[in-house]
Amino acid sequence: MTFLGDLKPENLLVDSEGDLKPENLLVDSEGYLKLTDFGFAKVIENRTYTLCGTPEYIAPEVLLNKGHGKPVDWWTMGILIYEMIVGYPPFFDDEPMGVYQKILGGRIVFPKSFDRVWAFRGGFVGGFGGFIHKWFQNLDWNGILKKQLPPAVFTAMDDTSNFDRYPESTERPPPVTGSMDPFTTW
Repeated sequence: MTFLGDLKPENLLVDSEGDLKPENLLVDSEGYLKLTDFGFAKVIENRTYTLCGTPEYIAPEVLLNKGHGKPVDWWTMGILIYEMIVGYPPFFDDEPMGVYQKILGGRIVFPKSFDRVWAFRGGFVGGFGGFIHKWFQNLDWNGILKKQLPPAVFTAMDDTSNFDRYPESTERPPPVTGSMDPFTTW
């Protein structure tokens, strides 16, 4: 989660279009989380008006199309944290328009196990200031950034137990020639 507070330049929108989602978080060879897929990231001066991305993660400001900036990245981070804890995003529907209506409605049903501390949800102070809640209190952020702490969960990269096994193939694909070759004009 430290990637939102530390990305440079300061005016980079990491995920202005709702693409900060579980599918775009990968674990590196040392067990640390990496953010991928910057396809919608952009450098902006003040505001942008683009609407695209995964519906469940798009901020209300984006949907209203009145211009938005970096705060939408923090909205998406909140959606991601909610989903990581609960197992599903706070706004979902079978149709994208239904998701958008729920986002604009702004009603989130928090499970009974959620901490209802208003100070945590009462505003954002920027950078790491949002991480002062007791949920984060035992994290050594600098240790994580410097990769000095062992990851909480780490599986050796040679573990392929979650993948099907297929026999090695010695069969070669047919040659591509003439008009079938997509690279002839390159």
